[in-house]
Amino acid sequence: MKFLVFLGTLRDSTPPKPARLGVRVAKAALECLHLRYKEHEVELVDALDYPLETVFKPHFSYPRSKAPSELNQLADKIEAADGFIMISPEYNHSMSPALANLLNHFGSSLFSYKPSAIMTYSAGQWGGMRAAIGMRTFLSELGCLPVSAMIHVPKAQEVFAPDGSLQSGEGQASWFDYFGRTFSQLVWWAQAAREHRAKINPHNLVGDFKTDPSQRNAPQE
Repeated sequence: MKFLVFLGTLRDSTPPKPARLGVRVAKAALECLHLRYKEHEVELVDALDYPLETVFKPHFSYPRSKAPSELNQLADKIEAADGFIMISPEYNHSMSPALANLLNHFGSSLFSYKPSAIMTYSAGQWGGMRAAIGMRTFLSELGCLPVSAMIHVPKAQEVFAPDGSLQSGEGQASWFDYFGRTFSQLVWWAQAAREHRAKINPHNLVGDFKTDPSQRNAPQE
C-alpha cells in the first residue's frame, strides 16, 4: 500500500526555536514506518514545497490543463494513496493553517474512504493535543476518517535531534512502539478499505454530488 505523510509547518525562521521543529518529528515518523512497515510505500508531502497563490483558488476549480503542475502531481498522489498521516503543530489551539490550506486545495473525493492518522507536536508540554481534537472534525469532513489512536509529542526538541534520531536518554523502541499503536491501526483500516473499494465503488454507492453542494441537503417540502 501507499501512504502519504503530510508535514504542515512553514516556519523556517526563529522565534520560536528551533525552526521547523516538525521536520524532526516527520523524520522520526518516516524512520519508524520504514523500519516497521517496510512492505509499504511511504512518501513525505512537505507544505513548504508547495508555494500557493495569495488568493486562494483550489485545485478542483481549475481546468485540468490549467492547474499548476505541482497541484496536479499532488492530486494524483492523493488519489493513488491508501492512507494519510497528518503531522501538525498547534497554533492557537488549532491545526496548522499551512496544512489546512494545502489540504483545502483538493476535493474530498480524492481523500474519501481512506483512513488517516493524526500526529501532533509542540515545543511545550501539551504535544499539540488540542489541535488534534479539531483535526478529527476537519479530516472527517474531508472524508479520510482518522483512526482512534493519536500521536502527541511534547517538547519535541528534547526528544528528537534535527535528523530525526532520538536525543540522548530517549529510547527508540519505546517511541516507535508508541507510534506503532497509531500506525498499525492506520495500516489495518487502509487494507480493509482498499479491499472493499476494489469490490464496491463507494462513490457510486453513495452518489457523490457533482454540480452543487445542495445535492446533499435534506429534502425541502
